[in-house]
Amino acid sequence: MAGAAMTTTFLAVIGGASLLAVTARRLRPSDRLPSLEGWALADRSLGAGWTWLLLGGTVYTAYTFTAVPGLVYGNGASAFFAVPYTVIVCPLAFVLLSRLWEVARRHGYVTAADFVRGRYGSAPLALVVALTGILATMPYLALQLLGIRAVLTAGGLYPPGAAGDLSMTAVFAGLAVATYRHGLRAPTVIAALKAVAVFVSLTAVCWLVLDRFGGPGAVFDGAARALGGTDTAHSPLVLTPGQQPAYATLALGSALALLMYPHVLTAGFAADGTRTLRKVSAGLPAWTALLALFGFLGIAALAAGVRAPAGGAEAAVPMLVDRLMPGPLAGLVFGSIVVGALVPAAVMSIAAATSFVRNVYVEYVHPTATPKRQVRVAKAVSLTAKLGAVAFVFGLRDQDAINLQLLGGVWILQVFPPVAVGLYTRWLHPRALLAGWAVGMATGTCLVVREGFSSIVPLVAGSPEIYAGVAALVLNLAVAVAATPVLARLGVPRGPDATDLPSRPRAGRRPPTGANNA
Repeated sequence: MAGAAMTTTFLAVIGGASLLAVTARRLRPSDRLPSLEGWALADRSLGAGWTWLLLGGTVYTAYTFTAVPGLVYGNGASAFFAVPYTVIVCPLAFVLLSRLWEVARRHGYVTAADFVRGRYGSAPLALVVALTGILATMPYLALQLLGIRAVLTAGGLYPPGAAGDLSMTAVFAGLAVATYRHGLRAPTVIAALKAVAVFVSLTAVCWLVLDRFGGPGAVFDGAARALGGTDTAHSPLVLTPGQQPAYATLALGSALALLMYPHVLTAGFAADGTRTLRKVSAGLPAWTALLALFGFLGIAALAAGVRAPAGGAEAAVPMLVDRLMPGPLAGLVFGSIVVGALVPAAVMSIAAATSFVRNVYVEYVHPTATPKRQVRVAKAVSLTAKLGAVAFVFGLRDQDAINLQLLGGVWILQVFPPVAVGLYTRWLHPRALLAGWAVGMATGTCLVVREGFSSIVPLVAGSPEIYAGVAALVLNLAVAVAATPVLARLGVPRGPDATDLPSRPRAGRRPPTGANNA
């Protein structure tokens, strides 16, 4: 009976998401002619509430909600880097997203590569920014499907064999159709259901955990004993001095990288003004609190004696939910996590398709493509990206997607100098930035691969371990800074600046607030 109740609730949540996707066209429908801005950015019309739902639902993915507690379950305190990392993201978003939105709205930019093209007048630099974003996004998209499969398998909702694969494909197909028709509006309305379902279900799970164990102190003590410690203060639940450099650099590097992902920028660009983005940035810590509670459930799984399968620590929390909660509530949790994967998956496919159309197709293949044709190509590429993610999940090992996503985080961090630094100064030469990007990509890839696809690496034997992406970024910036005066002395020309931003920061200059906030 509990199994039937769980399945019924789960299907109700998924059905609700499908019905909401059908109504997406009612979300501020546009009377304009078809355009990439309308399909990919919802005509930049989302207010604070919708933007908070979309941006939070995009940043905090289903895989994050399973991987973070899984890392806590397997590794202890070091996995909690995700909490300070998402805290750091909030002020960065407050400053960087609002300024980038302002420039993008003024000049009609849809992607970060559009901004780089306009800021530096360099098509090659814009191309590598776009391709890096696409390359980093695709394994991230595949991981959303892996998160769905891990959750449903742990909850007994994934039939064995082809039946399970077909059911997951059917869920994803509904999202693909809605996104194809309505663009960013589809994941926006689904994000509302995601927020309600995740916040309600997580509150219920945490209440049951605390009620069973008698308080958070008992949960932590039980987890400490499960990890072989005598108490919380003497267990892997507390960082050691040797872990602190890796913890700090991973939190900082992940925060800097997150805002460079195309899907995060796409969600931010859909806002209706800079004031909206600042309000949303101030409200993002609510999602961070949610992530911290998911991490807490990883500790609770240890305390409860959950035995996750070897190599499958991400199943620990779904197994805990299945053990503690009645069928209807367990179905709500599993359904909310699946819906939690649909939102970022849709935005990722839209962002990858938009980057391809604007910065590859129009720039190099069909410069005279009409807005209607651009939308048609973007829809086709978005659908292809989803099909590619499904094929990737069914055709390769789960670990392959995880390895590529680890590399993707290192790669996307290397576009930080031309995008984020470029918002405040144009002093760095575009060819120097291109050289720095190449060095950072090569260095970061070599460091991760050398350590067996671990993103935490020692620079030299015996040195403290740090995040490979930060090490590569430091080298990237060093090359760009060193090469800029050399190129200037050699008289290598720069492209024109079309962004109206100052070449260097000016003291006392207050940026304009944007057209929608006048």
